[in-house]
Amino acid sequence: MAAYRLQKRCDEEAVFVVEGPKMASEAMASGFVIKVVCATAEWLSDYADSMVAEETFEVSPAELERLSNFKTANQIWMLLERNRECRKWNAESGLTLALDKIQDPGNMGTMLRTADWFGVRHVVCSRDTVSCYNPKVVRSTMGAIFRTKVEYVDLPRWLANCNMPVFGASLQGKSIVGRDAASLNEAVLLIGNESRGISEEAMAQVTDPVLIPNIGGTAESLNAAVAAGILMNWMTK
Repeated sequence: MAAYRLQKRCDEEAVFVVEGPKMASEAMASGFVIKVVCATAEWLSDYADSMVAEETFEVSPAELERLSNFKTANQIWMLLERNRECRKWNAESGLTLALDKIQDPGNMGTMLRTADWFGVRHVVCSRDTVSCYNPKVVRSTMGAIFRTKVEYVDLPRWLANCNMPVFGASLQGKSIVGRDAASLNEAVLLIGNESRGISEEAMAQVTDPVLIPNIGGTAESLNAAVAAGILMNWMTK
C-alpha cells in the first residue's frame, strides 16, 4: 500500500487517496467506489457497519504512519476509484470556474472548496494545472472534491467554444466596483497562474477582463485563490 504515496502510481491505476475521519465520512456519502480501507481498530469499531469497501484492513497507528502522505496520520486511510460519473453534483449557479496553469496544491484545493461554497459545481482546468487528485489538493478541499465536476482540457480551445462570456482576472481589466455580474445566466471565471497570470492563449478568449481594485495601494498582487473567492462572490451574489 505504501506505493500509493506516489502520485504516478495513483495516476496509472486511476485511484486517489483520502485520509482522516472528516474526509472518510465525505467519501462514504459520495457514491465513489472505495477500493481499500486501512484504519485503526478504534475507527473501525465506529464505522465498519456503515462502510462499503472492496478490501478492509485493521492497522496499527505505526502502520498508518507509513501509509500517510502527511506528517501525522489520522485513524483512516482510503483508496478510491476516480469515477466522475458517480459524483453527486448539481449546478447551483450558472458559473463555471476555469483554471489556467495553477501549480500550488493548496491554492487548487482552496479554490475547489470556495467554488463548493458558492455553488459552483463545474471546474475546467488546463492540462498543466495541478491534479485535483493530488493528496494535498484532496485534503484542502475539505470534501468539495466529491461535489465538484473537475475536467482537464485544452483550455484555450474549450474557452473558444464554450459560448459563454469569459471573465478573466487581469491587472489591465475593468474594476468590479459598481458593476453587477449577477444578471448573467451563464458565464466563465478564468483564473491564471500564481506568478504569471493568465496565459496569452487563454487571455485571447477573454471577453470581459476584470480587476479587483488595490484599495490598500501597497501589495503587488492577490493570492490566486483569494482573487478567485472575491470574484466568485461578485459573480454569484
